[in-house]
Amino acid sequence: MCGIAGTYRWPDGKVVADRLTDTLAHRGPDGAGRYSHSVGDGDVQLGHRRLAIIDLSETGAQPMVSDGLALTYNGELYNAPELRAELAASGVRFRGTSDTEVLLEAWRRWGTDCLPRLRGMFALGIFDERTGDLVLARDQLGIKPLFVLRRGGGLVFASELKALAAATGGSLQVDEAALVASLLYYWVPDSRCALREAEKLPPGSWLRIRPDGQVQRGSYWNLREVAAEGQERARGGELPDVAAIVEESTRRHLMSDVPVATFLSGGLDSSYLTALAARDRPGISAYTIGFRAEDAKFEAMPDDLRYARQVAEQFGVDLHEIEIAPNVLDLLPQMTHHLDEPIGDPAAINTFLICEAAREAGVKVMLSGMGADELFAGYRKHLANLIALRYQRVPRPLRRGLSRAVDRLPVATARRGYRSVRFAKRFLSFADLPEETAFRRSYTMYDQDELLALINPDLAPTVDDVLTEHADIYQDNDLDDFVNRMCLGDARMFLPGLNLAYTDRSSMAASTEVRVPYVDVEVVKAAFAVPGDRKIVGRQGKAVLKEAATSILPKEIVYRPKGLFSAPLRAWMSRDLAPLVREVVNDGVLVSSGFLRRDALARMVAEDAAGQRDFSKHLWHVLTLEYWYRGATSGSGRSTR
Repeated sequence: MCGIAGTYRWPDGKVVADRLTDTLAHRGPDGAGRYSHSVGDGDVQLGHRRLAIIDLSETGAQPMVSDGLALTYNGELYNAPELRAELAASGVRFRGTSDTEVLLEAWRRWGTDCLPRLRGMFALGIFDERTGDLVLARDQLGIKPLFVLRRGGGLVFASELKALAAATGGSLQVDEAALVASLLYYWVPDSRCALREAEKLPPGSWLRIRPDGQVQRGSYWNLREVAAEGQERARGGELPDVAAIVEESTRRHLMSDVPVATFLSGGLDSSYLTALAARDRPGISAYTIGFRAEDAKFEAMPDDLRYARQVAEQFGVDLHEIEIAPNVLDLLPQMTHHLDEPIGDPAAINTFLICEAAREAGVKVMLSGMGADELFAGYRKHLANLIALRYQRVPRPLRRGLSRAVDRLPVATARRGYRSVRFAKRFLSFADLPEETAFRRSYTMYDQDELLALINPDLAPTVDDVLTEHADIYQDNDLDDFVNRMCLGDARMFLPGLNLAYTDRSSMAASTEVRVPYVDVEVVKAAFAVPGDRKIVGRQGKAVLKEAATSILPKEIVYRPKGLFSAPLRAWMSRDLAPLVREVVNDGVLVSSGFLRRDALARMVAEDAAGQRDFSKHLWHVLTLEYWYRGATSGSGRSTR
């Protein structure tokens, strides 16, 4: 795992590439490399920061140059042994044991046709000295990031947006449309970028730039097509062996020349991976989080630690427990810097602290259960949207009466929060809506009117654009299975836009690689070959994965209530963060700039404080957005206009 960067026919390319690479030092503290070559009337510069995990010797150093090809690459190829054997059989002679060399030789033989053959996570830049072409590519599912900026016939790229901002001298302006999207979702979708001019290379795609400045783009893997193929397999009665496929993926993700550990929340996904990993690596370490007792009690949070300890004891895992206390909120400005874009999920702090603790213990690689909920329908919203279909058959007068009654209930008192009331209010906010609108409303922060009331009225057309984009992506499929339509929407938007994004950025801020065995091309193919009625059975989400996990885990773990990899936000907002929220409402840059409306924010704060509505998540994201905006616009000459 590393940080990659480069320039192509860019003014002062060497200086800019050095700045790009230096900004990414935290992603690769084990080494740095640079490559340059003339191209047309300019040059190409490739930079690399190395986190050495496979082939720790100099034969794995980058940029890797061989017979006219130069490669800077961030990622891991889990099928590198098979590709190496195939290439060796055709006469390729390898100098070392790195997957980087395998990738370079695969490119030499197959070009862009090698990309669909790769099984792993990656972002890469490869330059051909003979043609002068530079090609950038990103993995199938968007696990690894790649930011690109084009001006004229030139281009710069990097693993992080902050590197592009630094390399352009702070000239990039904030994109208000991306900020509107982030308010809706509490993250910035992969289709947008928080700074104008910059873009994220889409998952499963490549971009080629030539010496004459022409740019060619291509897609080599399409999740929509994979889901359609899975539906056809399911219709033919061909159900995949989910247990065998997850086990095989986990085994491949353990490949490493340095220690590997796991995240262990005590929930199904991390427990299953940890149990499988412990079978392959006895005595493996795992890391888990806990919260102050008073915070957990106020939030009525499930006791995840008890389950994590049970799994660790049963499988001989060395468990490390980390308490998340309010003093970590000092991390807020630091985290908004690391996250590159405004991301309002407090799980990013959890990930950073776990990875930091693991790194201090000498662990460079962590396995995460990320992705199982999206692919196998494990979130509450999946079940809730199914229940909503049945709820819509209830006579309208009864629904109206229930809604009025629930609306009067408090979500919290001064002493504790009421999760069941919060869930009920959340459910009733979307239960009567059409499918796509209901699904969006079930996991986003505001409905259209609420969002319009919160922001500058001039941005109303932008709100329409953001909502239309969600509808276009959600409806862009031919699936006749409601559950799998939701899973596909999550895999295309929620997974790369939020969960994979914060996981990469938080972990790399601590110089740690996180691998995600569920977000694997073979697991994804299997997931979409499972019909929705096998994913949600009765009130059980992830039913097919739970069935697979019973082969190794006790049923008490498999069928326990869903855990939370989050934080006790209501407790923090009502106590530790209340003064900070008041400051942002009264004197925040977002309010003074006119982007957010003070009256709407103040109303949210008042309703939350009264315990009538739960706006803790909304207000947390406003804090993250405020701190990100301050950093993005202060002292750089950047603005939103």
